[in-house]
Amino acid sequence: MKSTRMARVLLCVLMMGTMAASTASAAAPKIGLAVSTLNNPFFVDLRDGALEEAKKVGLTITVADAQNDPNRQLSQVENFIEQGVSVILVNPCDSAAIVPAIKAANRAKIQVITVDRGADGGEVVCHIASDNVQGGQMAGEFLAKLIGYKGKVVELEGIPGTSAARDRGKGFNEVMKKYPDIKIVARQEAGFDRAKGMTVMENILQAQPQIDGIFCHNDEMALGALRAIEAAGRLSAIKIVGFDATDDAVKSVKDGKMVATVAQKPRVMGSTAVATAKQVLDGAKVGAFIPVALELIVK
Repeated sequence: MKSTRMARVLLCVLMMGTMAASTASAAAPKIGLAVSTLNNPFFVDLRDGALEEAKKVGLTITVADAQNDPNRQLSQVENFIEQGVSVILVNPCDSAAIVPAIKAANRAKIQVITVDRGADGGEVVCHIASDNVQGGQMAGEFLAKLIGYKGKVVELEGIPGTSAARDRGKGFNEVMKKYPDIKIVARQEAGFDRAKGMTVMENILQAQPQIDGIFCHNDEMALGALRAIEAAGRLSAIKIVGFDATDDAVKSVKDGKMVATVAQKPRVMGSTAVATAKQVLDGAKVGAFIPVALELIVK
């Protein structure tokens, strides 16, 4: 009798173990999101869009903040690979430096999706972004019209090596070349950073007695430049165009300080990236590039 009862107990234990293993195997697939920096409202919105969509579609998501350090991001992607995530979403700090991380994921048979910024190599199943060249063109045409197609213009560039900085600059400069009476008197890198944007602009203002307009590759730099321009008492003379349509920048446009910003909809990017990851996990075929619409925000 005792042996029969013991056998039943052992059977129950084995069944519970099997059920636990079954439950574990049925757990939500994990995806990793490697973000360039969360010290920028744009990428905070991108992350939040991804988290919201992950909750909706039943995916577990882990977010890693590289703090604009390509080496840190490489380590973070390697950690995702070790953790055995099913898909890796990458917003690269540097489009070239991220390539070894993507190739490592390729070797591990983990699908990779790039978001906002592209990669210069490795196999990526899909790239989700706005058309940054088109955005640069939109900004350039608006600024050119605003200054009467003549005058002196400044360009504040984003982080070298990022596809966003490269493409926005390309689009903007394609437009500037169309108007021979517009001269770019300063072109300087300010790292997509507000504080750096202010410092760089302070130096440019000292060197350039006449500036009619400025295009910044993102709103953080535009807001920093705005602070320098206001402090110099030259806001009425200089038209400022940014890129990203962050909350602070949109408010600045409404207040009549910045004249425009190109809206990229980062929350949509984040949610689209996760929705695409779910499709990939379900075995669906996805497009190599999924565009997110742009919009010029003016007062």
